[in-house]
Amino acid sequence: MGKDYKQIVILSGKGGTGKTTFSGAFASLINKKIVIDCDVDAANLHLILKPKIINRYDFSGGKKALIDNFNCQQCGLCESICRFDAIHNYEIDQLSCEGCGFCVRICPYNAIKFGSSQSGHLFECVLEDESKFYYAKLFPGEGNSGKLVSEIKRKALENISGEIKWVIVDGPPGIGCPVNASIAGADYVVIVTEPTVSGIHDLKRLLQLLNTFKIKAGVIINKNDLNKSISDQIYEYAEIHNIPVIGTIPYNTDFVKALINGANIVESNNKVREEISDILIGLEQEVNKTINY
Repeated sequence: MGKDYKQIVILSGKGGTGKTTFSGAFASLINKKIVIDCDVDAANLHLILKPKIINRYDFSGGKKALIDNFNCQQCGLCESICRFDAIHNYEIDQLSCEGCGFCVRICPYNAIKFGSSQSGHLFECVLEDESKFYYAKLFPGEGNSGKLVSEIKRKALENISGEIKWVIVDGPPGIGCPVNASIAGADYVVIVTEPTVSGIHDLKRLLQLLNTFKIKAGVIINKNDLNKSISDQIYEYAEIHNIPVIGTIPYNTDFVKALINGANIVESNNKVREEISDILIGLEQEVNKTINY
């Protein structure tokens, strides 16, 4: 059975382009949706949307070693072979331990335990309009952020109702493992970029990644009037590679003021609300063309 909803992932090749601001705006303007913040290393969409937490789940991203002092004979073998320098004085530093398990295998006295390690929390929430919202927090220094992204999406989509028409995913920046996990199952990707040297460079890298997975994408140029020359380069690159520019937004200090106040830009500026509403119309047209292709 096919799904009834469309999954839209908002990405950026680099941080600071306005990706989360647009995600929050889309979440405010779209009905019959589920919203997921997949930037688990630095989740902040909840600061804009202000959801009510209804459930919290523990996340175990991997395993960590722990020495059983009762069985340990203090031979020092584990310390000598640990390539991460995590073992000193017959104790294992949990922040330094990478969970490779080699010390567990090498210990002649079976004195090292290897159990699941809690790495973060996953939150199930409701927004003011009763829509579901999911986000997660990875503990400092913990890895497996891609695994947590996959887990949060699984949790959000496992019992999705037929009333849901949109799944809005605020993805992480960059092109790494968490981004790969966030675009799994995506119908369309919206890339928020800016007219800077690093902005266009990372836009190209992200488009190359999406091309590898054959996922259609459109571009929003935020602060498009900051550098006309680079904005023109983005338009040219998008045209050559058949990537639609679905909207542009000029530089506006109200975006910064809204973030400082923890507010959603479309709730505090009617002109921007109209501009982003027009972008949403173009986005829906592109999504429908892609799905009906």
